[in-house]
Amino acid sequence: MKIFKYKFSKLTKSLIYAGIALCVVGFGVNIYSLIVSDIASAANPFYPILQHALMFLVPAFLLVLLISLLISSYYSIDGKTLKSSFGIIKSKYDIGTIETVTLDRTTDKLTVSFNNGSFIVIVVKEEWYDDFIDAICKANDKIEYSIKSKENNIDEKK
Repeated sequence: MKIFKYKFSKLTKSLIYAGIALCVVGFGVNIYSLIVSDIASAANPFYPILQHALMFLVPAFLLVLLISLLISSYYSIDGKTLKSSFGIIKSKYDIGTIETVTLDRTTDKLTVSFNNGSFIVIVVKEEWYDDFIDAICKANDKIEYSIKSKENNIDEKK
């Protein structure tokens, strides 16, 4: 099985790290609020307990989601399937349904097109494009690989 890590932009990575920092701050503020407030003296202690529980659950869920984006975002090719994992969101594609793989040099995007007309854009480091194409063409030799070049709009087919 060949694995290719997802490539996040610098802005996306910084937003993920900022979200993680906000979750940690949220935990700290909630713990401080829990220590300072006196739940037992509340008229109805159910609502402050519910409020604090939700204030712990929401940042915990977001923290797990953001960390899973950093750790578990990849594409894998294992002979018969192309698996896409974006954090906790996972997708499987049958390699037999792939018609073409196109490298668009004008936009530096790698696109995988399926026989039902749908497509996905592969977001990995540019230096991994050749390895990804080799792995996917090795899994199915009927896949057509084409390059759309910058100089002209004529497709080069291999």
